[in-house]
Amino acid sequence: MSLEKYYMEQPFEVSIETMTICNAACTFCPYPTLERIGNKMSDELLDRLVDEMSEFKYPFSFSPFKLSDPLLDKRLIPLLEKVNDKVPLATIRIFTNASALTWEKAEQLHNIDNVDLWLSVNEHRETEYENLMNLDYQRMLKNVDALHESDFRHPVKVLRVGANAEFVEFSQDRWPHFETKLIKKDGWLGFTEAQNDEVPDTGCSRWFELSITSEGKASHCCMHDGTDLRYNIGDVNEQTLLEVYNSPHWKERREQGLSRRELNDDSPCSRCTY
Repeated sequence: MSLEKYYMEQPFEVSIETMTICNAACTFCPYPTLERIGNKMSDELLDRLVDEMSEFKYPFSFSPFKLSDPLLDKRLIPLLEKVNDKVPLATIRIFTNASALTWEKAEQLHNIDNVDLWLSVNEHRETEYENLMNLDYQRMLKNVDALHESDFRHPVKVLRVGANAEFVEFSQDRWPHFETKLIKKDGWLGFTEAQNDEVPDTGCSRWFELSITSEGKASHCCMHDGTDLRYNIGDVNEQTLLEVYNSPHWKERREQGLSRRELNDDSPCSRCTY
C-alpha cells in the first residue's frame, strides 16, 4: 500500500513505549543512558491512545515498545486484547530479546490475533552474545528453541543488527521455520558508530510513523531522542496522535517529498544515516 497515497494524514506505524524497561544492555543501544528508565505510561493515556487508533481508516502496525522489551510490562497482554477488540486494522509488532519469552508468554501471544513477532538475537556465538547484550545465551536459546518446536501460529523473524553471513547460516539451520532478518546498524545520532556514515539524499519512511515514549513525548522516530527528548515533535498528553502526526512542520516533509539533505542543520534528520 502506497505511503504517499494512504498515509499522508494517518501514520503507517504507531510505536508506544508502554514502559521504559529492558533487561538487556546492548552495546549498540542507548537504553542504559536513558533518564526515563522505569517510567510507565498511565493506563488512562494508553486507553485513550487505543481509542484514537480505533478511528484510523487504513491498516497499520502497532508496536507496544520503543527503547524497551514489551514482554516485561505486565499490562502487555490485556493491552493487546484491547487492541484486537477495538483496532482490527492493527497488526501488532512485538520486538523482544526473547530472554523473557517463557512458554506462558508464548502461549499468551499465540492467542492474540494479528501478531508479527521479531526476536532480537543479534549474535550466534555465546561469548560474543553475552558481551554484546549482557544476557544469558543459554536462556535465549532455550526460549527460541521451544517456540520453534511449538505450534505458534504467528510469523516469527530472527533479527540481527548488522550483516553477518555466519549468523544467517546458524539461524536458518537451527530455526528453519523462522525468517532471518538483518537490519543496518545505525548510530543513534552519534551514540555509536553507524554501519554507513552517509546521509541518504532521500526522504525517510519514518516520517510516516509515530514513536511515543513512556512520557508521552512524540520523538522524531525510533532512532532519535534516545538519551533526551530535545527533538520531540509533539506531546500526546496535550495532543491527539493525529494532531501530532499532522503538525505543519512534520506533515510538510511528507507533502513536499523533501530529501533529508534539504532540511536545515538543526534537524536530526539532516544528520541521520538510517
